[in-house]
Amino acid sequence: MTCNRLPMPLAALFPLLRRNGSWLPFALFLLLLFSVIAGSAQNLPPPLPGDQTVPLQEEPNPYHYRVSRTATPPAIDGRIDDPAWLQAPWTCDFTDIEGDQKPAPLWRTRAKLLWDDHYLYIAAELEEPHLWANYTDDESVIFHENDFEVFIDPGNDGTLYYELEINALGTKWDLLLTRPYREGGFPINAWEITGLKKGIYLDGTLNDPSDLDRSWSLELALPWKVLRECAPHHRKPAPGDTWRINFSRVQWNRAIVDGNYVKKTDPLTGKLLPEHNWVWSPQGVINMHLPEKWGMMKFAP
Repeated sequence: MTCNRLPMPLAALFPLLRRNGSWLPFALFLLLLFSVIAGSAQNLPPPLPGDQTVPLQEEPNPYHYRVSRTATPPAIDGRIDDPAWLQAPWTCDFTDIEGDQKPAPLWRTRAKLLWDDHYLYIAAELEEPHLWANYTDDESVIFHENDFEVFIDPGNDGTLYYELEINALGTKWDLLLTRPYREGGFPINAWEITGLKKGIYLDGTLNDPSDLDRSWSLELALPWKVLRECAPHHRKPAPGDTWRINFSRVQWNRAIVDGNYVKKTDPLTGKLLPEHNWVWSPQGVINMHLPEKWGMMKFAP
């Protein structure tokens, strides 16, 4: 049996990562990083063309959300009808990712949040006249079909942030980003939100072009024991703390062929029409990986 050892530069970092007596999460992260870097890039979104290494710059952002603390956790079934949700206001309706200069989304999307000692709770409601989802394998590239996405930066610095994507079947893709692609960052697909709870409710029939549907909704419970891994001092938030967050909805143009939904193509080129990207906090460009343009969530007492 051979023993694989970390290169000396990584091993030397371990004492520096010991904060408040808890260095294990980052030690495990470095081990994971070293072991999966080669395989993580397969089938993952590439950096955007022309991206440059640009440091995170603070920008005034009007998108803020006060996350109420709940004494009673909501049932995670996708219906968003628990009394706990009554204290949580909806976000404003999502807009185009590029902002007001683009047409308003065709259908309404909005979200709300709660927290307690164990979880961050997220609910979202998506109007949808044609419920459509095919991916059933977790860790698929979910945005290749209609989905809802969550981005969280617990350190507010644009490094080591989380992404979660989910479709109307409840199939999810969770990953950790070392930093934005423009700065040479890469995704770690092996990272998992262990203990994630998810619920989906469909107000209509899935994958049935013969009728009109109304919406789909989801509820998520993300455990602090995972989210705190990249947070300051590796701890869950305290009342008054602020983390960056954004939400995105990917919506593809569809056609009906032989009784099935398919992605719509340009009749002149035969290429797929580009997807719509509807978000809470506009990015200004078609790129969700600009953490400085995300909104902020503040944790209430």
